[in-house]
Amino acid sequence: MLWSKGNIVHTLIISGGSIEVDLALLLLEKNYDHIIAVDGGLGFCMEQKIRPTRIVGDFDTLPPKILKWYREHTKIEIRKYNPVKDATDTQIAVELALELGSQEITILGGTGTRLDHVLGNIQTLYMALEKGVDCRILDGHNRIRLIRERWVIKRAEQYGTYFSLIPYTEEVYGVTLKGAKYPLRDYHFTVFGTGSLGVSNEITEEQVEISIKKGILILIESKD
Repeated sequence: MLWSKGNIVHTLIISGGSIEVDLALLLLEKNYDHIIAVDGGLGFCMEQKIRPTRIVGDFDTLPPKILKWYREHTKIEIRKYNPVKDATDTQIAVELALELGSQEITILGGTGTRLDHVLGNIQTLYMALEKGVDCRILDGHNRIRLIRERWVIKRAEQYGTYFSLIPYTEEVYGVTLKGAKYPLRDYHFTVFGTGSLGVSNEITEEQVEISIKKGILILIESKD
């Protein structure tokens, strides 16, 4: 699912990458426990009249007048960091979301033209995975998360038509796929030449079951 149910604490992070307005407004039809605006993402919040609950970043890509307005006209907590730092703004936001007890985290604006930032944001997902938190990067075409051990994608809930599995760790052992157009049984992925085998698969049954004996995969569900 794209959002939480029941008592699950769900945080939406609005970062400074590419954001499709229609997708953002669709997600915001649901209630989030926390909305964290990150640097340039705060400009998007102002344009779309989205009220964040926290604001973080070094604000090197945000017009100063926007941050000034929030300081003067709201009581929203603002955490400003030195641009010379060891963590990206999105990583800082994920750390804050975990600090707030989030059990689900959705990141908007985590993709775009800066592929270095996209790769860095995918790396950031590991922090949440280690704490057992489902953290995903979402845009109009893709849903990206890290998975280990076992994961199920239900056809009724899949994000688009295709899904791809790419090794995150150097090696991923014992990968089995059931319910897919291209099934696997006890397959050994490595980053040294077998990683592309998992690209562009499809669900053929009511759900696809992914099991992993050891290692971590990047799961990308795509609409294209």
